[in-house]
Amino acid sequence: MNEILKSISSAKTLNELDKVRVSLLGKNGTITQEFSKLKNLSGDEKKEFAASLNSKRDEISKALELKKTELEILELKERMRAEAIDVTMFDESGSVGALHPITITMNKIIEYFLSQNFSIENGPLIEDDFHNFEALNLPKYHPARDMQDTFYTDDARLLRTHTSPVQIRTMENSKPPIRMIAPGAVFRRDFDLTHTPMFHQVEGLVVEEGNKVSFANLKYILEDFLKYMFGDVKVRFRPSFFPFTEPSTEVDISCVFCGGKGCRVCSQTGWLEVLGSGVVDPNVFKFVGYKDVSGYAFGLGVERFAMLLHGVPDLRSMFEGDLRVLEQFR
Repeated sequence: MNEILKSISSAKTLNELDKVRVSLLGKNGTITQEFSKLKNLSGDEKKEFAASLNSKRDEISKALELKKTELEILELKERMRAEAIDVTMFDESGSVGALHPITITMNKIIEYFLSQNFSIENGPLIEDDFHNFEALNLPKYHPARDMQDTFYTDDARLLRTHTSPVQIRTMENSKPPIRMIAPGAVFRRDFDLTHTPMFHQVEGLVVEEGNKVSFANLKYILEDFLKYMFGDVKVRFRPSFFPFTEPSTEVDISCVFCGGKGCRVCSQTGWLEVLGSGVVDPNVFKFVGYKDVSGYAFGLGVERFAMLLHGVPDLRSMFEGDLRVLEQFR
């Protein structure tokens, strides 16, 4: 028995220990073979022999289990030692990450409107036709729907083409006054130098009871916002058309690249279009059950702002994950 216990104790690895176990307790092991002798014994001799074998087997099993635990602890310590990292080592090649230019731009936009007491509202990416189109004064077969190249799902829903549905949902669930922005991803079937199938918008909405809100309020907030984003630029408002606002305007800033003198980027005009805005059309208020209110709304593309702020010539480079591009924003 001492020899058996010595062989267990001398095992250096779990593999060696398992070989010892098989040689003792396996199908053809030493102890197992001893049990086969019981059939040739009878009476008290058989009882005494069986008791002795069971005692030996229990002692061997206990020794095997203790040795297994000991070897497992040693293996774990060895593996931890091999995988250990010296965090005190100095490495000059270490790199520092950075925020994505779209995130930088989005954060700056949000910071401004938070400072002006706007709330941040969110909504679903998959919308229904009512919230994405009809409630925004875009009935079925309206020609303006074709401008948005919508992704439709099999169940007649769609990927939202703008964040304006968040404005509708907010008005459905709240009463004036409302002062909100809706930042988030939107989707359209478009892909070129200045368009991608997925991009980001920030749309804003202000609603007050009575006639407290006018175009003058919209003009003030947007001029202040654009100077905050781009510095000392000139701002102009041009008449335009959006189904959900009336009157509607496109908003331009003096070209940030040539200072308004005219260059290739601004097509020699000295102006860059940056966002759309207008006074909320009364039909939109009817869809959400509002009466005797006034308000204004605006919307901008975050990628467009990021391209102007950071001098990025191709919008697609912001979504390709090229580290050479992202490393420039550390």
